[in-house]
Amino acid sequence: MKKVLVIGGSGFLGSHICDKLTKKGYKVFVFDVINSEYLCDSQEMILGDILDKKILDDAISKVDYVYHLAAVADIAEAMNNPLKAANYNIISTLNILESCVKHKVKRLIFSSSIYVYSEHGSIYKTTKQACELFIQDYKILHGLNYTVLRYGSLYGPRANKFNFVKNIIQEALQTGKITRKGDGSELREYINVIDAADLSVKALDSEFENEFLMITGNQSRSIKELINIINEIFGNELKINYVKGSYKGHYKLTPYVFKPNIAKKLVPKNYYDLGQGILDCIHNEHDLLIEDGVNIKNFDVNNEKI
Repeated sequence: MKKVLVIGGSGFLGSHICDKLTKKGYKVFVFDVINSEYLCDSQEMILGDILDKKILDDAISKVDYVYHLAAVADIAEAMNNPLKAANYNIISTLNILESCVKHKVKRLIFSSSIYVYSEHGSIYKTTKQACELFIQDYKILHGLNYTVLRYGSLYGPRANKFNFVKNIIQEALQTGKITRKGDGSELREYINVIDAADLSVKALDSEFENEFLMITGNQSRSIKELINIINEIFGNELKINYVKGSYKGHYKLTPYVFKPNIAKKLVPKNYYDLGQGILDCIHNEHDLLIEDGVNIKNFDVNNEKI
């Protein structure tokens, strides 16, 4: 049985990738600083910080493949604390690369971002670009195979507090409003985390060795379109407010104009429908808020009281 380490496997995308790998028959080791809420019986949890070289090295010594998903991924957090971002995004990746070479790992699958294409993204983008360059250097110097996955805008179950779709759905449920800086014209290619996890596992296929892959949605949608979809599901009962300002460091258009290595776009046979995906998110966030004892508004969602 092939063994895979998923670094950051307790998180939003990571936990779904662990699920998919287990279903595919891999022995999965989940490495994270917190225990996974979604751990399967056949999976093994390894608690540790990605800057702890010994624990990390011991974990990598057990496996054939490594997924590296852990990072300071919030743009604002990276801008406010660039030293932390550099340590957790760049130094940790170098430690992982060293251990992968030492233990003859067959391939490193690295979680990057389409922000590497953009003039925006600030410190976060810079750290991801640096990691991609180091990964290519380790292939040249040490023969370490890799696949780089550049993700777009993810949404879906298990999203964390930094996820835009989760946050506006929670705002709608709690206040009956959605407030957004700007005019909503920014474009994103939203992809459900279920699709993203499927494609992330497919990236293990030999044809994607030493490739750069984009994992995004099948069409561009403006943020205004997304908010309108949510409002329609809520029976057009939400109050939508667009206010002056912008979100520092974020791109306005899906950024395919910068000049890193050109990536292939990896697509599923059938994308998760955005409307259905958003409806599922609304029900999921509703249930989570109820579990947490949070007061929420009453709405008719698709003719169903929630």
